[in-house]
Amino acid sequence: MDKKNQKSTPFLIGSHGGYRKLKSYQTAEMIYDATIVFCDRFIDKRSRTHDQMVQAARSGVQNIAEGSMASATSKKTELKLTGIARASLEELLLDFQAFLRQKGLRVWAKDSPEALAVRRGYLSDKSDKSDMSDPYSLKTASPEVAANTLICLINQASYLLGRQLQKLEQQFLEEGGFTERLYQARQQAKSIKKDGYK
Repeated sequence: MDKKNQKSTPFLIGSHGGYRKLKSYQTAEMIYDATIVFCDRFIDKRSRTHDQMVQAARSGVQNIAEGSMASATSKKTELKLTGIARASLEELLLDFQAFLRQKGLRVWAKDSPEALAVRRGYLSDKSDKSDMSDPYSLKTASPEVAANTLICLINQASYLLGRQLQKLEQQFLEEGGFTERLYQARQQAKSIKKDGYK
């Protein structure tokens, strides 16, 4: 067989991982850490709500990471897990809104000065917030400020995950998935073997 004319088979295992560099992951991780602080301060540790809120925050982080790693062999799984991460954060958002409502505390309007200040701080700080222990001073903030700050951050994460899902859908449509790459690689391998015996 002439090696010069040999066709190269495509890579079966696509690029994957790298989730720690995703802004969505960094934000979800920050929300998880901050939710633990919030729940330990304001929610009875023996209550089911405490566990559910912490688990919803954790699910947001873990599913982004798991989806990113699964993308090596399944874009469909990556899409599914990224969607689950977003849904988990939506569940957490409802818990923070319920906390404010049930305590008779103010819910910041989207364009309130306080909400805009949180968003400005989030967007302007280019450093990796995951290295900071308490970037929004939630260890000392009032219940109203802490819950509303987390609502702002969850909305940011949800927006990022929505964009991420759109990008993943487009990639899947354009590139296909692992099964399609496997089929193409097998067809090329057969073609190479056949050409080698000519």
